[in-house]
Amino acid sequence: MNLARRIGLFLVVLLLGIGAASGSAAANDGPALSVPADALRQSLACHGDLAARQPVLLIPGTTLTPAEFDWNYARAFTATGRPFCSVTLPQNALGDLQVAAEYVVSAIRTMSERAGGKIDLLGHSQGGMIGRWALKFFPDTRGKVDDYVALAPSTRGTVDAPLVCAVPAVGCAPAIWQQAPRSRFLAALNAGGETVPGVDYTVAYTIYDEIVVPNLAVPRGVPVDATPPANSPIRGGGDRVSNISLQGLCGVTRVVDHFGIGTSDAVAYAIAVDALDHDGPAQADRIGRGVCLRPFQPGVNPVTFPLDFAGLVASAGTALATGPFVPREPALAPYAQGAG
Repeated sequence: MNLARRIGLFLVVLLLGIGAASGSAAANDGPALSVPADALRQSLACHGDLAARQPVLLIPGTTLTPAEFDWNYARAFTATGRPFCSVTLPQNALGDLQVAAEYVVSAIRTMSERAGGKIDLLGHSQGGMIGRWALKFFPDTRGKVDDYVALAPSTRGTVDAPLVCAVPAVGCAPAIWQQAPRSRFLAALNAGGETVPGVDYTVAYTIYDEIVVPNLAVPRGVPVDATPPANSPIRGGGDRVSNISLQGLCGVTRVVDHFGIGTSDAVAYAIAVDALDHDGPAQADRIGRGVCLRPFQPGVNPVTFPLDFAGLVASAGTALATGPFVPREPALAPYAQGAG
């Protein structure tokens, strides 16, 4: 073999090796993000020094924006010196959840880089579910997340969704279609297990949830896939998963709805902070029952609470009524089509 052919062969092998290495790295990261980088950057707002203490990513629920956290968690975390960021999902979190998940993926990557280590996720409703899509289909995010805290998450959807989408010739928002119990999105999300190794999962939920339905309390020690039904708890994961109902902790007199558990309830906050402050998920035995006597979590101003809460519910209703509307569930992205 002459020198020219040897050099040519060497260059071909070198280029193939580089291509294979690049392909492997991309595969480990997950599919390429379709959302423009500028939009992803602008969606993330951070407060405090992310490198000083493990930061928390706040993820809002369907029909909502990070404003849902302004009068509760943002105030409480600021007062206790806990750095945090919030991510704005497109169309008030009513758009395609696969696209929304890309915003969460980008937020996790950006925050972890700035923090120089792992971060925590804290989400309400859809916000407590969408991070699982990120962890499942974008594997590089798994090593960047420590605790996954979900407040009334739509883990297996809600029977409310088909009712909302049943109006003839109107349809409903993509995210509502995708949170119907038999949606292709949820089938792909939950297939093959609801957790990933190395992440601790904490779910707080309420039997009085009017949005994620049904959500009846599962007695302690009973598998969450047993009766009575509950759509928020996460199945599997062993001792890395903790599902805690407010009523299981405080009794049925703890009347908290879907919006309250994510924004104002003292017990839900105590569960979340217990998870953030300890190794592993939250443990009910560590939470003093005195918290059951408190109406509001830290950060909530009792004087302004009626207006804050009413504004939250009103903004959710306006977002739901004004769309977007589509006639059917969005198609699964190619990378997810084999998962369900």
